[in-house]
Formats: sequence, structure tokens, C-alpha cells
Amino acid sequence: MAHVLTSFMGLTERLRFVFGPATRLDADAPVVHKHDEFEQASEEDLSHFVVETDSTGHHYAVRREDLERET
Repeated sequence: MAHVLTSFMGLTERLRFVFGPATRLDADAPVVHKHDEFEQASEEDLSHFVVETDSTGHHYAVRREDLERET
């Protein structure tokens, strides 16, 4: 087991020289989430669905148009 750990640590040490040290960010800093075009398109696609829950607690998606037709 010690050989495996030693080999792994040696590998990570060599990779550090290739890719540089791990970045250390401020853990208390707020996460900045930037919306790109792909995310905006996905949100637009998903806006056509409503999440419903049945009597047993299962969740499923229903198209808004289908709900409007039922009423």
C-alpha cells in the first residue's frame, strides 16, 4: 500500500511541474455565475415545461401547452 501512495505522490509532484500548482481561491468569496448563450437557450427551452408531482411524490415535466389544453 505504501508503494502505491508513494507512486501517486510522485506522479502528482511531476504533474505540478507541468501544469503548475493548484489554485487557491478565497472560499468565502461569492461565486460569480455568468450566463452564456448556451445557458440562455437552455433556460428558454426549459421555460416551456412545468414540474408536476403526483400523489406518490414522483416528479415529472409537463409542457405548458398540454396543461393549457386540459383546462
